[in-house]
Amino acid sequence: MRASDYRLRLCCRKQGRLRFLSHLEYTHAIERGIRRANLPYVVTQGFNPRMKLSFAPALPVGTIGLREYVDLWLRQYIPAEQVISALSLAMPPEIAPEEARYVSSTEKSLAAQCTIALYEVILGGDIETQTDLENALVQIVNEGELRIEQKGKTKVFDLSHALPKEIVVRSSGSDTLALSVVIRMGQEGSLRPDSLVTAALSRFSGRSVIQSVTRLDTLVELDSGELKAPI
Repeated sequence: MRASDYRLRLCCRKQGRLRFLSHLEYTHAIERGIRRANLPYVVTQGFNPRMKLSFAPALPVGTIGLREYVDLWLRQYIPAEQVISALSLAMPPEIAPEEARYVSSTEKSLAAQCTIALYEVILGGDIETQTDLENALVQIVNEGELRIEQKGKTKVFDLSHALPKEIVVRSSGSDTLALSVVIRMGQEGSLRPDSLVTAALSRFSGRSVIQSVTRLDTLVELDSGELKAPI
């Protein structure tokens, strides 16, 4: 990459039917939109040159993403508003960017910066189970760790690290509950909020079911403990 290249941070979405794309498929969809928009993107060097992009931590398949960040390197400066307009015409609305700004080329990668995820889990069914659900979640957190079976392997999550803030459960209509879950992500793998909620539901006889999982944002955790958006 040349010193004169420009690093543009996009804030995209991943919703509707496209929330079922794998991370690789999502990457290809973003690349196609950039090519269709005829943007002067930078290509990596080496034996397998590719469009130079950097993504925030991958979103679990099926999870809605409201603010998904992508860094795009351009060979020449184009106003961020023009890039958004061009990509909005070239991409499906379910993944099109809504916001963009240029950032320093010396910043760490998005995957390294974005270590906190804000999730909302919507449960439908028996909302009278709210107290039971809250008690089950407290019990799990107090146990200190959670074992999750994934693809035939057992992952053990340290909840004192994975859950930096208290889980909030609230009524969200006549027959739904909404859970606000803050998860600390890591290179070794991250706790999925639906796995946590499923583990809690299995501890009592309520009839609630998960209707949707949404990642509201991914944030940067400063040394002071303050959280800030990467854009």
